[in-house]
Amino acid sequence: MTGKPKLFGTNGIRGIPGKDYTLEFFIEIAQAIGTFFKKAPILIGYDGRNSSPTLSKAVTSGVLSVGLDVYDAGLLPTPALQFAVRTLGYKGGIMITASHNPSQYNGVKVMGADGVEVSRQQESEIEEIYYRKKYREADWNTVGEAYSETKAISNYLQGISKKVDADAIKRRAFKIVVDLGNGAQAVAAPYLLEKLGCKVISLNGQVDGDFPGRGAEPTPETLQSLAAAVKATRADLGVGYDGDGDRSVFCDDKGVVQWGDRTGALLTDHVLSKHRGGKVITTVSTSQVIDHVAEKHGSKVIRTKVGSVDVSREMIKRNAVFGLEENGGCCYAPHIPTRDGAMSTALMLSFLAEHRQPLSKLLASLPTFHQRKEKIECPRSKVQGVMKALEKKVSGKVERIDGLKIWSGKKAWLLMRPSGTEPVIRIFGEAESKAELDRLFDQYLPVLRRAAKNG
Repeated sequence: MTGKPKLFGTNGIRGIPGKDYTLEFFIEIAQAIGTFFKKAPILIGYDGRNSSPTLSKAVTSGVLSVGLDVYDAGLLPTPALQFAVRTLGYKGGIMITASHNPSQYNGVKVMGADGVEVSRQQESEIEEIYYRKKYREADWNTVGEAYSETKAISNYLQGISKKVDADAIKRRAFKIVVDLGNGAQAVAAPYLLEKLGCKVISLNGQVDGDFPGRGAEPTPETLQSLAAAVKATRADLGVGYDGDGDRSVFCDDKGVVQWGDRTGALLTDHVLSKHRGGKVITTVSTSQVIDHVAEKHGSKVIRTKVGSVDVSREMIKRNAVFGLEENGGCCYAPHIPTRDGAMSTALMLSFLAEHRQPLSKLLASLPTFHQRKEKIECPRSKVQGVMKALEKKVSGKVERIDGLKIWSGKKAWLLMRPSGTEPVIRIFGEAESKAELDRLFDQYLPVLRRAAKNG
């Protein structure tokens, strides 16, 4: 609706319960979601945040009040709920999660009957229902009923196992260190890896809504304990998951934590070797190394805005086989075209089993690009003005798929875009040389800082 603030960000609705959103809001947004879906049953699940069980009850009550039956999947990773919606006959799904945000945050992700997050247009339709309060109201004898869904996690693990060569992985008997980050994959990923014959060493393996181990966001900085454990135990692989388990960041056998686009390039290579010519969807912030791999297999790379919703929906539109983000999110269409940290881990194990070489050596075969990431705080109310001021200062080739992507020659670029989940402007850069990368940052970072300061 014109003049009303957007509720959905890059990936779902997120905020701090009790500060940004009341309990009444969660009930009413659930009424809007239920009204949008029209048909039952709806599957609801949640991550391990302290506020999640309470918000799940509020959301359940909202959906029941519009006359739809609800099934409670309990605590599970987001992709497990998505796969259950897709394969067990649900008309839609709602996940209570704030993904990688700090522990005080929470929110909702909404999935269609295909298990994929609803489209941007459908998000707007839900917002329209919410703002106009056009909820369908059930009377006392048509209110929905609540049930339990007990098969979601086992269904998820079985579905992943069927999409890889489990026997080949078992023969390698990999040693793998997993940093579960006190998140939702703690109830799924270790069991999958044991099922695949791996020796599993777990870090931060107890679900804890405060994320005391290393926070909910897996990055090279937060995964240094994982790196140390991989080296100390001489493991074949390390992997860290985010709070709701839909992303995986890998550590190679030498204890080097890798950004998602480099390991994603190997997974792209693995998938395209079996689906030659298949389309690959990724975001404007992802490395050019993906294009290098895709070209080898005669495949096309299509770039979208940043956000798993955009990647997943473009995958469906283009009938793409694989999708990925630089933050460790990978989508494997034969399983489900959504981010899935455990599916990505199984694919990596399959790739290593097939090539019979250490991950560090396989990564070394990829072309090297220098990368750098920064962020600048900027209140949401100032973002539009800051980006307009910035655009007046840029020169050369500029892409506007999402924010401003400034090219310097054919191999160096700088992307500046407002975050959809936090009050910050994110800056990504890549170049063949560190000097060229630093030059781009030195040229534009001060401009962005001044614009954000002056508002």
